[in-house]
Amino acid sequence: MNSSPTRPGTLYLVPAPLDFGCDTQAPLEDALPSGTLQTASRLTRWICENAKSTRAYLKRIDAVHPLAAPLQQQAITELPREVHKKGDHGDKGSAPFDARPLLAAALGGQDMGLVSEAGMPAVADPGSSVVRAAHDLGIAVVPLVGPVSLLLALAASGLNGQNFAFVGYLPQDSQERHHRIKELEALAHKTGQTQLFIETPYRNAAIWQALMQALQPHTRLALASGLTLAQARVQSQPVHQWRQQPFTPDNRTPVVFALGR
Repeated sequence: MNSSPTRPGTLYLVPAPLDFGCDTQAPLEDALPSGTLQTASRLTRWICENAKSTRAYLKRIDAVHPLAAPLQQQAITELPREVHKKGDHGDKGSAPFDARPLLAAALGGQDMGLVSEAGMPAVADPGSSVVRAAHDLGIAVVPLVGPVSLLLALAASGLNGQNFAFVGYLPQDSQERHHRIKELEALAHKTGQTQLFIETPYRNAAIWQALMQALQPHTRLALASGLTLAQARVQSQPVHQWRQQPFTPDNRTPVVFALGR
């Protein structure tokens, strides 16, 4: 008699706390619900953005909910570097990344976790190619509840939450960045669509200066930094008010920027 085929495992999208790279960390159980932490604690196979930060995260989970296997026995696979640099879907001219080989364990019946360094994997982070591959292979995908900085920032901004777009990172070249800011501002004023973007923390000051120089005085600009931490700051006001106060975001804390009318 032939045995029945192995039923695939499940791919869990495991959110991580937003304090990656910050000077302080919030208690894990304050940022993530118990159900998410319990599910994560029983997983032993991971696809991740960075193995070192994933191990650090698993160590924090273990202190709250003991891991099903010791940290040194967790199977952790990093997404290739080109996925970080060129995107999951060939956005910069490269071929789309085929993540199906990374899901062999799930095809063999084992549950797996996808995790990024902060927030929800595949949202403003690598990983959507893994999710897409799971769907193509008939593997169930289950997103777990946890913090998503973009939505927290949008909700707290007072800007339009019915029509919004996340546009990723702004150009590094100063002229291109100035043009992009003006372009996003014009779109926001014309359509009412809130424009959300982020930056690597060490460039926070540069992007802030560019925003102060490029935006019109009546455009509303919101900044959300250190979300879920005790020192979180969320402030939203017209640009002319921002210009009246001496302020520059620090170069260590992740920031979500939003502009609109």
